[in-house]
Amino acid sequence: MLNNKGIALCQLHRLGEAIDVYSRASALDPQDGRSAWQLAHLHLQTGDYAHGWAEREARWLIADFAADYPKLPPEKKWLGQGDVRGKTILICSDEGFGDTLQFARYVPLLAARGASIVLMVQPALCPLLAGLPGVISCIPFGAKDLPAFDLHCPIMSLPLAFGTTLDSIPPASYLPPLPAARVQSWADRLYPHDRLRVGLVWSGNPRQGNDRNRSMPLATLAPLLDCDATFVSLQKDVRPDDRAYLATRHEIIDLTAAVTDFVDTAALIENLDLVITVCTSVAHLAGTLGRPTWVMLPFFGDWRWLTDRSDSPWYPSVRLFRQDRSRFYSGVVQDVRAELEARISGFRPSAA
Repeated sequence: MLNNKGIALCQLHRLGEAIDVYSRASALDPQDGRSAWQLAHLHLQTGDYAHGWAEREARWLIADFAADYPKLPPEKKWLGQGDVRGKTILICSDEGFGDTLQFARYVPLLAARGASIVLMVQPALCPLLAGLPGVISCIPFGAKDLPAFDLHCPIMSLPLAFGTTLDSIPPASYLPPLPAARVQSWADRLYPHDRLRVGLVWSGNPRQGNDRNRSMPLATLAPLLDCDATFVSLQKDVRPDDRAYLATRHEIIDLTAAVTDFVDTAALIENLDLVITVCTSVAHLAGTLGRPTWVMLPFFGDWRWLTDRSDSPWYPSVRLFRQDRSRFYSGVVQDVRAELEARISGFRPSAA
């Protein structure tokens, strides 16, 4: 009952009351990982990183969360303790693509401490992240034969291990240079660059818990499409209704059939002037690349975007557009359109 009350308070944006409710629920049953998990996210959302990162370790009490994670020796788990110089540390993805992209920024910091890193991430991310400083091996998540390692850490626990506060968030610009040939290949496909190029993403993984709030039908973006810009789809796994609508909107260039991995997506984004997206992995990739990125958020947004901010301390190039209490994306799209028109008016093809 307390958890249900907490959910309702979150949706009403009464976050202080929700924190009190989840604190009570967690105290009543310390083994109830879901209460502590929700409490962690509320603390992170309100900027209390000291409590939030620590409380987020309660995710390992949730059976279905930990089911697919590799069974690793608990005595070798590293959460920031001790000197890691000369050690080999296995860093494993433990949530989604966007989470891996957001927190891979810690890998170079770990290398700077003298550690060698074995990185185990989603297969589609291996080509993008294999060249990070200190990575001696990048293997796909689920690999049966692991290289030797001294310590291990889930990638989502790295902010805890580094004691991250709002004032000590590492830079987002951690990726090595993209292959020039692949960037040029996408430039050739998009030629000419005579109008502002805008990438679009309107939905995420339908299995994500809050997807019905974060995603939208492509038709919701219709008010943008008569703006004087070149629109480029970055949307993978287009849903059937959206695919039918996409076929009628010739303003959108759809080259995603040629996108094979995140290196391709990154190379395509490098050729864009702006990315407009919902809260999904492309928001993190574009932000990591430092490209101007506008993220459209539901009224009760994800914890990583904090509250009542139009900027993000995680990504300097990101701007946030939030739903109001109506919980409709139509108002967000109108706000985005107004800003897009202003951006278009300042675009000069000769400077592209």
